[in-house]
This record gives sequence, C-alpha cells and structure tokens, in this order.
Amino acid sequence: MKSLVIIPTFNEIENIQRMLDTVMSLEPEFNVLIVDDGSPDGTAKVVKENQKNHDRIHLLERSGKLGLGTAYIAGFHWALERGYDLIYEMDCDFSHNPNDLVRLREACMNGAGVAVGSRYTRGGKVSNWPVGRILMSYFASVYVNTILWLGVRDSTAGFKCYRREVLERIDLSRIQFIGYAFQIEMKYNARQLGFSIEEVPITFIDRELGTSKMSMNIFREAFLGVLQMRFRKVQPNPNSKP
Repeated sequence: MKSLVIIPTFNEIENIQRMLDTVMSLEPEFNVLIVDDGSPDGTAKVVKENQKNHDRIHLLERSGKLGLGTAYIAGFHWALERGYDLIYEMDCDFSHNPNDLVRLREACMNGAGVAVGSRYTRGGKVSNWPVGRILMSYFASVYVNTILWLGVRDSTAGFKCYRREVLERIDLSRIQFIGYAFQIEMKYNARQLGFSIEEVPITFIDRELGTSKMSMNIFREAFLGVLQMRFRKVQPNPNSKP
C-alpha cells in the first residue's frame, strides 16, 4: 500500500534536513509531502535540493502562513488525487518520532480506520514538557471526551495515519478549524462516520530546535470549537461511496 507522510512547515530550517533523511531511511518506504507556508528561512529550498536525489520527496508551496488545518487538507487532496492508500500527519520538529510511522502503518494495515500516536493511552508518555503544559493537554482531552464522547484518550494528538477511505468519506470542505480543534474535528468526523480509531502508544518529545507555533488563539479555538462540534451534525462527503 502506498504511504504518504504530510508534514506542514513554517521556518523549520533547523529540522527539515534531518527529518527528510530519517523518513527516507525507513522500511517499508514512505513518500513525503512537505506543505510549506512560504517559510522565509529557506525550508522549501532545502526540500528542493533533496528532491534532486529522492523521487519520494514532494513539495507543495503556499503563499503565507495559512494554518495547520488548511495545510493538512491541501495535503489530503494532493494524496487522494495521486492514489495513496495510507496518509499520515506528522510534525517536523521531532516531537513525533518518525520511526513510529511504521507502527501507525501496522495499526491501519490491521484494520484501524485511523491510527493515533497517543501520549495518554497505556504505554504512552510525554518528555521534556513542564508539568503545567502536561496537565493542560491531558485535561483538554478529558474535556473533549466529556463533551463529544469521542473515546480517544489523546483527542488533540496530531500524529496520525488515515486509511484512504476515511478521508474520502469525510467532507473535507466542511472542516472548519485550523489548530488543535482541527485535530479533534477530524477524529470526531471519522468516529461519527463509523470508522474505528486505534491509539498507538508513543513518547512525545518537546521540540529541541526551532520555534513553537503554539498560541492562546489555538487553545481558545479548541475550547469553543468542541462545543460547536457537539451541536453540528456530521455529514459525509456527498461524492463518496457509503
């Protein structure tokens, strides 16, 4: 099955080369799509240099910082148009260990509709985060499950693998959010449309290089977005097969 890892970037010059090298070294093989939002630090230039030596590295350039959710949705459309079977979300800052892509792949190959790299399922953990941030993230997931009955311990997780049919069935044009709420909304849509979600334990490591893109606006969007989701009916893609 053809696998594509979507990695949104904005000013990841300190991480991009090592990330590409790591993913290209994995077995089985993974293709990579970098969705770059006009990084002024030369991130896209590094990707283009690597494309000369690897036909599994792809680049989608966008003008301006347009948000995480829209980057992934652009990547989903790109992947579906080109026939990929397994489509992954992963950060570029090594908070997600690229070696865990293989375990997410196995979960979807064994029948999961969505495999989630989970910090809070049994065996998962967080490294290098201050206690306050761990508690905020953990109780955010508790809040999400209380409101949405999602049944996913790490509801804000952004390290995931989707089977193709999940993304075909979700009406991507109706996805509204761009930050943490985007991650919740995608899981909620998958669950409401009848797909299984399996949590795969991972160790989440806070970024060592580069600058975090986290902001209070992202937390605010997630808090209010969950309430909006609770009272909005999930509709499947009208062009998809049941």
